[in-house]
Amino acid sequence: MIKPGPLATVQDLGRPGYGHLGVPRSGAADVASLRLANRLAGNPDDAAGIELTLGRAALRFPAGARVAVTGAPVPLTVEPAAEEAARDMPHGSAIEVPAGSVLRVGAPTAGVRSYLAVRGGVGVPPVLGSRSADLRSGLGPAALRPGDVLPMGAPGPASLTAAPGPGSPMGEPGRASLTAAEATGVQPTVMPVAGETAVLHVVPGPRDDWFAPGALRELCAGPYVVTPASDRTGLRLDGPALPFAGRGELLSEGVVTGALQVPHGGRPILLLADHPVTGGYPVIATVVSADIGLAAQLRPGSKLRFTLTARGR
Repeated sequence: MIKPGPLATVQDLGRPGYGHLGVPRSGAADVASLRLANRLAGNPDDAAGIELTLGRAALRFPAGARVAVTGAPVPLTVEPAAEEAARDMPHGSAIEVPAGSVLRVGAPTAGVRSYLAVRGGVGVPPVLGSRSADLRSGLGPAALRPGDVLPMGAPGPASLTAAPGPGSPMGEPGRASLTAAEATGVQPTVMPVAGETAVLHVVPGPRDDWFAPGALRELCAGPYVVTPASDRTGLRLDGPALPFAGRGELLSEGVVTGALQVPHGGRPILLLADHPVTGGYPVIATVVSADIGLAAQLRPGSKLRFTLTARGR
């Protein structure tokens, strides 16, 4: 790792099954984008990759590798070790990086998090069955720093999927590439579009009865704005304060990714990958799993609104 950018961590699909011990699942904030990168690189879905926050990273590949970058669309340049011209490479496709080359990742044009998968996966030691970095709990590898050397795992016997060609439109803001979806079986996360209000679907509860009548309507009237006090734990939102029903204090109980916790000020927090396993604030509604990737790609200052759906999508 020559340069990690603002924040780069190793992530896979997380460590489920330890909530009763107080261990969060963690893992990729935008799961679909990591799955897509892994399939393009020829890996199983649960292989570890690198989650890049706002890009601006550079990585050297001493032995060469097949890689793929998905999620927030970023410019990619391969600088060969020999005296050859640097080459711009497509986002959302498999890329062959020659031995000794440097892959430079620019800033995303939309979204927050990009995912780099390398054939064979990132081979850091697993902790509780996962290679994911959970910076809040201190589990897994630390955030990447300049000079870090990451081992690559052994690739499988053959590529798992075909890869879209260099002309694939995967990653353009506001659209999902049918080419990538057809080639991998993974529907890419549709990125937020600058200046447009993102729409997240929610189901009520489980504690909507702790709020005054009409609170769900106020939640969906919005809009809300993502504040700078947001990270992989959750999105803190500014917007209409939701009125409580005055039922006192809620005992701590289990919470899930996508839960909209409402603290005393009445403005919701949308829980993301590194959220704690329990919380003491009532959850008025929960974002459906299909929209979590979009939520994880919203930058501070982004506008969003919620809409009720009768069931998860």
